Amino acid sequence: MQQNSARQSWSFEKVDAKLHDIMRDIHDTSLDAAARYGHEGNYVVGANAAGFEMVAEAMIAQGVI
Repeated sequence: MQQNSARQSWSFEKVDAKLHDIMRDIHDTSLDAAARYGHEGNYVVGANAAGFEMVAEAMIAQGVI
């Protein structure tokens, strides 16, 4: 979507590298959140907790809560 809106054309390698970075960030964030909530190594708990934190932070930033 980013390259389309900017009318850019990216190589396969650039797209693959960006996807790799995104997936690495998701992995690290999920593992960190799972460990913080006492479920070390549980990706499901970590992903859900990290997602909840992001939504809560956005709501606070918007003044909803």
